[in-house]
Amino acid sequence: MTAPAGSGPPYRIEALAHLSGATVRTIRAYQDRGLLPRPERKGRANHYADAHLARLHQIADLLDRGYTLASIKELLDAHDTGRGLGGVLGLVAEVDGPWTDEEPARVSRAELTARFGGVPDGAAIADAVALGVLEPVPGDDDAFLVPSPQELSVAVELHAAGVPLDAITAHLRELRTQVEHIASRFLEFTTEHVFARYLDGEQRPTDADAAEAASLVRRLRPLARQTVDAELARAMRLFATLHLRRHLGSGEPAATPARTRSVAVPEATMRAVESLVGPGNAATFLSLAAEREVRARRLDDLASSGRDTNPVDEHD
Repeated sequence: MTAPAGSGPPYRIEALAHLSGATVRTIRAYQDRGLLPRPERKGRANHYADAHLARLHQIADLLDRGYTLASIKELLDAHDTGRGLGGVLGLVAEVDGPWTDEEPARVSRAELTARFGGVPDGAAIADAVALGVLEPVPGDDDAFLVPSPQELSVAVELHAAGVPLDAITAHLRELRTQVEHIASRFLEFTTEHVFARYLDGEQRPTDADAAEAASLVRRLRPLARQTVDAELARAMRLFATLHLRRHLGSGEPAATPARTRSVAVPEATMRAVESLVGPGNAATFLSLAAEREVRARRLDDLASSGRDTNPVDEHD
C-alpha cells in the first residue's frame, strides 16, 4: 500500500502516536496488516505525514462504530483503489447517528432522589444504569447522563402515581424486547424493499450509491416512529376501552353475565398472532378481533335491514 496523498511536517512514530492517541505498537501492527501506509524512509529515520495521522483517526472512528479491522481494511482498500470512501462513511454516520431529536441531559444523584420520592435507592439507580436509562459520568460519582429525558420523566410520573420502581424496571425490560422486535422487522422490511439494491451486491456500494442510501436513511428515519406512534394510539384506545368495560361494565343489562368459552386456535395462527403482538397479548388480541368482527357484521345487518324497510321506488 502506498502512502495516502497529502503531507505535512514529518513526524517520528512517537509523535504520531501522541497526536493520534494510538500506541507505537498499534501503529506498527496497522502497518503490518496493511491498514496504514509505510512511512517514508529518510536516512536511518522513518517519517510520517499528516495523511498517516488522518488515516489513524479514520481507523479509530470506524472501530468506535463497531467495525472489525478486517472490514476496515476492505473499506480503506476500496478508497485507495478509487472506489470511494466518503459516501460509505457518510452512510455509516447516518445510520449510527441519533434517531431522535431529544437532547441528553445531566442529573445529579440528589436530583434523582428528590424526583423519586426523596428516599435514596441505590438498587434502582443500578438497574437504570444497567438498562442505559442513566449513564455514569466519568470522574463524578454523583452525576449521570440521561440519554432520554422523556423516558426518565415517564418513570417519574409512574412512580408518583404509585407504581413501584422495580415494577417500572420490569415493564421497561419487557417493553424493550417488544420494541426491538418492531425495529428489527422495520429494518428487514426496508432492507428488502428499499436498500437491497445497495447492500446485496458482492461489491461494496460505490461512493455515489452509499451517498444515495444515506439520503434515503434520512428520509425514512422518522417513518418508523410515526408508524409506531399511530399504531400505539390506535391500540391504546382499543385496549383502554376494553379494560374500562371490564371494570365498569359493558352497559348491557346486569341480567346478562359475561360468559367465557375455550376455543381451539390453529397453532400456525397462534404463532402468527404471538409474533405480531407478543405471547402475553395474544388471547386479548384474538378476543378483540372476534368482537370487532361481530360488530362489523351487526353493522352490515343494520344497514341491510334499513335498505329492506326503505325500498327505492322504481319507475319504468
